[in-house]
Amino acid sequence: MQYLSLVNLHVGDRCKVARIQAGSSATRRLYEMGFNTGAQIQVLKNDRGPIIVGLGGHKIALGRGLAAKMLVGMDQ
Repeated sequence: MQYLSLVNLHVGDRCKVARIQAGSSATRRLYEMGFNTGAQIQVLKNDRGPIIVGLGGHKIALGRGLAAKMLVGMDQ
């Protein structure tokens, strides 16, 4: 499986959270938002500004810095 940073994905891409490479507070914040290892997400917007993803039927906006720390595996 190929791992990419969330910021490198395109609109419509589906992926699973593989790993979060951030400090303890940022990692905890992402886990509390539902970005646990294996969580399936879909990119809804990735142009300028925050990245908007679909997670569990909800839309969540992530700043580009925080999204860059999230490694995901692409669904085939």
